Amino acid sequence: MRYAPSDLPVFTLTTGPVDAYPAVLRGLAATVLYDYDPAFQATYQRVTEKLAGMVKSETMPVLLQGEPVLGLEAAAVSLIGRDDVVLNLVSGVYSKGFAPWAARSGAEIVELAVPYNEVIDPAAVARALAARPDVTVVALCHHDTPSGTINPVAEIGAVVKAHGALFLVDAVSSFGGMKVDAESAAIDLLVTGPNKCLGCPPGLTILGVSNRAWAKMKANPQAPRASILSILDWEDAWRADQPFPFTPSVAEINGLEAAIDLYLAEGAEKVWARHALTARACRAGLKAMGLAIWPADESFASPTATAVRTPDGIDEAELRAQVRARYGVVLSSGRGETLGRLTRIGHMGPTAQPLYAVVALTALGGALGALGHGVDVGAGAAAALAVIDAG
Repeated sequence: MRYAPSDLPVFTLTTGPVDAYPAVLRGLAATVLYDYDPAFQATYQRVTEKLAGMVKSETMPVLLQGEPVLGLEAAAVSLIGRDDVVLNLVSGVYSKGFAPWAARSGAEIVELAVPYNEVIDPAAVARALAARPDVTVVALCHHDTPSGTINPVAEIGAVVKAHGALFLVDAVSSFGGMKVDAESAAIDLLVTGPNKCLGCPPGLTILGVSNRAWAKMKANPQAPRASILSILDWEDAWRADQPFPFTPSVAEINGLEAAIDLYLAEGAEKVWARHALTARACRAGLKAMGLAIWPADESFASPTATAVRTPDGIDEAELRAQVRARYGVVLSSGRGETLGRLTRIGHMGPTAQPLYAVVALTALGGALGALGHGVDVGAGAAAALAVIDAG
């Protein structure tokens, strides 16, 4: 059977958006209350309080009413002022893309970059800060998704804390799928969202803000107010007795609560283990089929996404098209410098189930064979199943 482009895929195994959990979909379908109905105000406060235990920032989390790109831009323009020197740690397309937002305020941007299949070395961060003691903000993308790599956020956070700079972290595609929170990594402004590992549709940003970050934003005359980009306007909006700056995404809040409840019921450690097992199974299968992952070392390959190098002579866009047309499976492309050079398989939220690794492997292997690059699909599936059985 072939699937036409208009047909709905059977499996969306991308790096986001991911398919939402059924419980989240039911939450989205709940009654949309007036935002100043006491029942919704109580819901908003309850959801924020539940998030607090996950984000572990010094203050209550902030919810912005837009997908996390809004949060990243808002973080840049709120935290960074014209007198700041920002050390931007670049290990991929998304971390590189943070610089224009950071520079908008007139700040000086210093870049520490590595090849996009490598990760940032904390010792190199320490050297960069020693060379530029005037650095006031350090920015990091924890999981640079177009490369499938995970930076050592806790170790880098310790270096930044010792220096005294503020630490801004993009944890959009890692939060909820592995251990990352403001407390364990000394993060001053953590930016994430529920649309990846928590299994929600894109529509909200979650921020974890330290006391120092609040003070910095309040002292920044350029920080937005009365704006969709404002973080400051939402500081107290979590409280049921406080007004909202503008109408919040009522349905999205309902869906988010369902996702949080699923996460808490399963338990964080079990959720993380499920993501990691799915990724290990996928990588084992790829090796058995003679394919290579993009990260230079498997030790920093992501548990929430696997980036597969495109074999020589294969058109990556056509490969994904064949995967979808033949098997109804949708995978992600690279981005920017990695576009055409790799294919990404997402292990996030509902798709962080080990058997989905077998689905991705067989669909990828079958499509490669159709394009003239034969691989042993059976060996790949067997290797993945062996990892799953071993737990």
